[in-house]
Amino acid sequence: MLSYSSVNLDPSAGTEHGVLLLHAFPLSAEMWQAQLSMLERRRVAAVAPNIYGVEGSPEKKGWTFGDYAGELASLLSAVKMRKATVVGLSMGGYQAFELWRSHPETVASLVLCDTRAEQDNEEALANRRDFASAVRASGAEEAVTRMLPNVFARKAYTGGSALVDTFGAIVKKQSGDVIASAMEAIASRVDSVDTLPRISCPVTFIYGDEDKLTPKTLGESMQQRIPGSRLRIINGAGHLSNMERPDLFNDCLAGHLQEVIPGFGSDFQVSDDVEKVGE
Repeated sequence: MLSYSSVNLDPSAGTEHGVLLLHAFPLSAEMWQAQLSMLERRRVAAVAPNIYGVEGSPEKKGWTFGDYAGELASLLSAVKMRKATVVGLSMGGYQAFELWRSHPETVASLVLCDTRAEQDNEEALANRRDFASAVRASGAEEAVTRMLPNVFARKAYTGGSALVDTFGAIVKKQSGDVIASAMEAIASRVDSVDTLPRISCPVTFIYGDEDKLTPKTLGESMQQRIPGSRLRIINGAGHLSNMERPDLFNDCLAGHLQEVIPGFGSDFQVSDDVEKVGE
């Protein structure tokens, strides 16, 4: 079974509606610390799994997001979470799409963050193949070097933010083979554009306004394709919006959860530093 971090799980009675947090590439469930802390205070059950080969999850060669969706469904069953609000950031968003397609009965709602629905074009695929090859040859340090200039907003990257060190520390816990396998799974993912209008559960999109890897225009396009969905754009955040502006991200997440989880509370308001689309 996948390794995971969790809060407020009830091993005896189980959880009717909790939160499933799906991490970005090439990180781990550790990226969700601020969100897990908020959910713990709110007494909401949450589980944040690690992909194959990360932090004690078993390694798997040639895995796909179809494989991983099956593992996620098994994990939810094992922790007795009957339905989940699935929060996926970047790679986690790709996994959320796959879980919706293959196990819709497990998905109560979706929060899709700094991600995209389109398959990669040939140029992007070539870049991913080059990345995987380089990381297999040179290890996790290569992944850190290649990704750091693109994952954070300019101020965080150039201003000596501790986030830069945190990102590197999480990535360097992994082997080059594990990182490369995840990149290959990303490259092999199916297109999710046609899935968008078929999604019938509540959906919120969250994007950093300085996201270079998945610009906010992608969120705007997807939000228009899902009736009733909403978009939140966080000022001063890049690709890892939940780590850069955790308080603002948590408010956006809580605003979604207070509408879908009975008893969550209604005291969250979205800051003026967040642009709201689709009210």
